[in-house]
Amino acid sequence: SSRILHKLVNTKDYIEHPKKSGYRSIHLIYRYKNRKVRRYNELLIELQIRTKLQHVWATAVETVGTFIEHSLKSSEGPDDWLNFFALAGSGFAHLEKCSPVPGYEHQSADETFAAIEKEAVNLEVRDRLQAFSIAANAISNNEESGSHYYHLVVLDSAQKKVEIKSFARDRLDEANLNYANTEKRIADGEPIQAVLVSAGPISTLKKAYPNYFLDTREFLKVLDKIKLNKKN
Repeated sequence: SSRILHKLVNTKDYIEHPKKSGYRSIHLIYRYKNRKVRRYNELLIELQIRTKLQHVWATAVETVGTFIEHSLKSSEGPDDWLNFFALAGSGFAHLEKCSPVPGYEHQSADETFAAIEKEAVNLEVRDRLQAFSIAANAISNNEESGSHYYHLVVLDSAQKKVEIKSFARDRLDEANLNYANTEKRIADGEPIQAVLVSAGPISTLKKAYPNYFLDTREFLKVLDKIKLNKKN
């Protein structure tokens, strides 16, 4: 019933058919069309839809990748961490009663949960992620401001530091200029990641983009749930 004119040109269902990495989401790819903003017409835009649990998994992958300085989300890095997250992705799929991750189809939910707990202990996952969460609390204590609408979030992966520049709703041009300058720093090789978002207060921003705050507390809660399921 939507009135949008964008044309759906492709769909990728990584929930029914998860990636080997454990990644799950639905990607909808549209060809942009807007009578009022014609200069963007024909560009492709991608809408990614995933559950909170799937987002928690993706957040943990990005956060650990930042700390161990490997792009785990691109399936690059130590095999032990890549295998752990693939296994965890299959366990999360069992929790949501979805298709398991390729390579783990032969394991029951109980077997998968037991394997996740074993690997979590071997890799000291809980201790490491709790340390990351402490760091996140220390670096993201920016002042709250209800008047801010746009936020430029810059994560320095070398310093493990988050910086936020916030802008009022009527300062979008200034926000875009700051974002463009940050993108140039990235292109020049600076080890930073950046995102410009409209998310209202900082508290809302943290919920929407926990990976930029190195926050894995929700992932730890799911690990505890899996541990309980394993015992039961």
